[in-house]
Amino acid sequence: MNYSVKTKLSCEQVIAAALKHFGEGGVGLDVTGQGDDCVTFEGGGGHVEITVCQKEGGRRSEVSILTREWDYQVKEFMGQIKG
Repeated sequence: MNYSVKTKLSCEQVIAAALKHFGEGGVGLDVTGQGDDCVTFEGGGGHVEITVCQKEGGRRSEVSILTREWDYQVKEFMGQIKG
């Protein structure tokens, strides 16, 4: 499933929040890739791919999320960063 959300957080803040939510200490998925504007997790027979793009002169970010098997947790995460 594909999701998208806008946030006032920077790329770095979104990636940090994703690592906390989906990684060790959170959902417990394995980080399989990470860059300045993206992070990928796998586990439990599914995956979560998050890509962040800065908009409006860096004042807002658009977050694109592709997932399989982790829709509920993705919606929780979107609720945390939305704004």
